[in-house]
This record gives sequence, structure tokens and C-alpha cells, in this order.
Amino acid sequence: MASRLEHTTANNDKKPIVDSKPTKADGLLHHLYYGQDKISYEVIRKDKARKLRIKVYPDQRVVVSVPMQVTDEFIYQSVQKRVRWIWQHLQDFAKQKTDVLPKRYVSGEPQFYLGRRYVLKVIVDPEQAANVKLIRGKLTVTLTHDSSDGSDRAVKVKTMLDAWYHAKAKTIFAERLAAVLPQADWVHHSPTFKLLSMKKQWGSCSAQGNLVLNPHLVKAPKECIDYVILHELCHIKEHNHSERFWRLLSQVMPHWKAVKTELDSMAELYLNE
Repeated sequence: MASRLEHTTANNDKKPIVDSKPTKADGLLHHLYYGQDKISYEVIRKDKARKLRIKVYPDQRVVVSVPMQVTDEFIYQSVQKRVRWIWQHLQDFAKQKTDVLPKRYVSGEPQFYLGRRYVLKVIVDPEQAANVKLIRGKLTVTLTHDSSDGSDRAVKVKTMLDAWYHAKAKTIFAERLAAVLPQADWVHHSPTFKLLSMKKQWGSCSAQGNLVLNPHLVKAPKECIDYVILHELCHIKEHNHSERFWRLLSQVMPHWKAVKTELDSMAELYLNE
């Protein structure tokens, strides 16, 4: 899957239906409409940028990178001109997501943990306690009894898996936070974090410096976990996605773009429920 699609020149499409006004807040989401579809985009100003560049990512983020001196009105008009191109690629990425079938929580389905793919195995054994274990390349869920209702069984398996991932995430994230925290020398105390399942975010950082991390992130390689934690730690110093923020992130993880691309490419599978 491509990591992103870019557009740097205007197209000759007919004028789209739009209904929005340019906003001045850099780093925040801006909006416009193509027909009835609302398109959100983020503006990032860069010191070294020479031209306006629009990027559409597989997770359906739209990022507009521009030189520092470009006006809000020019940015807005440029996105208007390219909105058909943006909309088309958002549709293409949305169609790709339909190829990922919803989980049925039955034996044989793939599951992920720390970047490795495991095969789900569901067994029923009245003599064992209900549990989830990694055994010989399989993520094994043991039930104490079965149900004739397949949907009821799937709910039980999902509930047990969710609890297992949550417990693993709590431990792994604490370990990775401790490992990368020395790189964030602007953070003077170890921040707290809580877990929250989210559909489109790996993490967030409050104004008080408290982190929220998505437990599904524990399915990704440790390097991807480190990237998300460092990303959020950078927000303690730089509260939006300004040029200063990206410079700071590049200082603590110079290859963050490659790691982010890897994480984005697997996001649909890691977040699939």
C-alpha cells in the first residue's frame, strides 16, 4: 500500500461545491465540502518549504505543507482547486479498507502482537480456567464451556482478547515510556498515561502533559510504539504540529517518517475489530 499520495500542481477540474471559510490557526484542522462530503485538512508551515504540497495518507489524513509566508487565503483557495483530486484519493483509500474483513473471532484468523502475526486458536476445555496465552506461534483462547450461539461465543472471545491486549499494553507501554523518556530532556517528570481504544488515533497528550495511548498499538513493533510515545512527549513542549514540533521529533527520532509509514501501512489490520 502506498504511504501517501501527493499533489503539488493545480488541476483543471470543474469548480467543486464548497462551504467553508479559511481559518488562521496553524496546526488545527480546517474544513471544506465536496458535494455533501466534508473534507478535513491540516496545515503545516515549514521554513524550508518552497511550494504548497498536499498529501493524502492511507489513514485518510490530508496534510497541506506550505512555506511560512503563504497566506491563509492562498492555502484555502489552493485546497479548493484540488478538492476533487483529494476527494478521489480519499475514496480510493476508503475502498482499500473494505478489503479488511471484520473479525469473527474464530480459529484461523490472524492476530498481531508486537509486530508479529499470530494465528488465533479457540479451544473449549472445562478442566482449564478461561485464559489467553501465546503458545507455539498461536494466540490461544481457552473457554471453559461452549455456546450454541456463535455470536455469543465471538463476544466472549473478543472480550478475553481485549482484556489480554489491555494488560499487555499497560506493561509494554510503561516499559517503552521509561526507555525513551531520557531522550525527551524537556520532560522533567515521568508523565502518567491511560489506555483508551480509539478508531483513528494512536495517542494524544493533554495540556497538563498526561498521555492517552491506544491499547491496539501493542500489536505494532516496539519501534512504532516508541514513535507514538515520543510524538506525544514532543507535544508537551510543542502543543501543535508546527515546524518546531517536527524538528523536535526529528531530533529524538531522525527516522520517524519511515516508522510512521510502517505503522500507517498496518493500521487497518491493527485496528480491525
